[in-house]
Amino acid sequence: MGRRSERLSRQGALAGDAGEGDVIQVVSRAFDVLRCFEGHDSRLGNLEISNRCGLPRSTVSRLTHTLTRMGQLVYLPRDQKYRIGPSAVAMSASMMKGAQLRSMIRQRLQEVAEQLPGTVGFVVPDRFHLVYLQFARSASALGLHEGTGSRISMASTAAGAAYTAALAPEVGDAFIADMEREAPEAAKILRPRIETNRQLLLERGYVVACGLWSPHINGLAVPIWSPQYQTFVVITIGLLSSMYDEERLHAEVAPLMVALGRSLGSLMDGAEGDVFNARIPRKPVAMAVHNNNKPINSEGVNELEVGTRRARPARSLRAGDGRR
Repeated sequence: MGRRSERLSRQGALAGDAGEGDVIQVVSRAFDVLRCFEGHDSRLGNLEISNRCGLPRSTVSRLTHTLTRMGQLVYLPRDQKYRIGPSAVAMSASMMKGAQLRSMIRQRLQEVAEQLPGTVGFVVPDRFHLVYLQFARSASALGLHEGTGSRISMASTAAGAAYTAALAPEVGDAFIADMEREAPEAAKILRPRIETNRQLLLERGYVVACGLWSPHINGLAVPIWSPQYQTFVVITIGLLSSMYDEERLHAEVAPLMVALGRSLGSLMDGAEGDVFNARIPRKPVAMAVHNNNKPINSEGVNELEVGTRRARPARSLRAGDGRR
């Protein structure tokens, strides 16, 4: 019971249900400032940063001064603006090791993208958004054109619906409650759909969102438990609604995406360390996602143990640590 409680606590913190007293606000705000820079060449002044992250300009000024002294930002006197500094670039580079694994992930995304005229993405949660780590699309792809580093809404996308539905109910409810305090408009979109999304994920292993982000785009997403990140990552696809209605999503898109989820889940379950780690195991690895031919079991017993050492058949998404 103690182990289960510890996992719930850890997953809850990742989902954002920690109280304000548990958060060192200056650290949180420093990351808010760094997130404002969308690329290495992006240049922003204190006023622009203040507008983007919703912090007082005086607070931003103190943060940018400190981040500059740390090498995370560089001040450009001529422009009176800042850009990403060498320390941030070095930290980013160290996180992006393991090109072989990243290439394998992208290759498998591309295999699906060649069969469907949309954008297939591999995204990770970032507070109330998700960020594309990898993507693929065919030459004939229409509609959605996101790319690596793009941020999408948690509330109005299939990926966000899948992520929140995959969380243990108490963790997901706490996450939405947190969203209601900090992003109430987004919460109004997500909360009425959460039970439907949970049920769809339970029964079919994926979630759909039709016309939610845009009336012209329908999406489907599959959550995958990541032992490296101790949370869910999501594979998602966006297609033109005029070509793929909800019925066609279930019939033609879902089987490909569920199979992709099994494949990438197996890769991550066998990867050592970070998902970008360069070492690729040469032995068979255990499946990290559920068997989509069976209903998802929501019992408290966790069959997706982190660091699984033995190969098993495809398993259900279920757990007390936020997994289902």
